[in-house]
Amino acid sequence: MKSKEEYLSLPYTRVVQERNDDTGHYFYGKILELDGCQSTGETVAELYENLNEALDGYIEVKLENGYSIPEPKDIEEYSGKFNLRLPKSLHRRLAIEASQEGVSLNQYALYKLSQA
Repeated sequence: MKSKEEYLSLPYTRVVQERNDDTGHYFYGKILELDGCQSTGETVAELYENLNEALDGYIEVKLENGYSIPEPKDIEEYSGKFNLRLPKSLHRRLAIEASQEGVSLNQYALYKLSQA
C-alpha cells in the first residue's frame, strides 16, 4: 500500500466548473477518480486549495480505515471506443436528429454525451 504522500503525488484528474445558481457565483471541483472527493471556492485559486485539502483528507480517511484508493489511469489505457446497446426507438430518434443536424450518428452521440 502507498503512503499518503505517494497518493498525493499522483496525477489525479481535477474537474472544475464555474457555477451561478441561487446561492451565487462560485467554482465547483471534484477529483474524477475519487467518488465524493469534491469542494468549492469563490475563486479558482481558492477552489484548488480547498480541493487539495479535500484530497488530503479523503486519502487519509481511506488509509486509516484500510480502504482501497483508486489510482489515476494513463490516457493510453483507453481506446476511445465502446459498444452501447439501446432501444430501437432511441436509436431511431438519435439517427433522425443526427440527420437533421447534418452529422453522423457517432458525431451526434458524442455531442450529446459531452452535454451530460
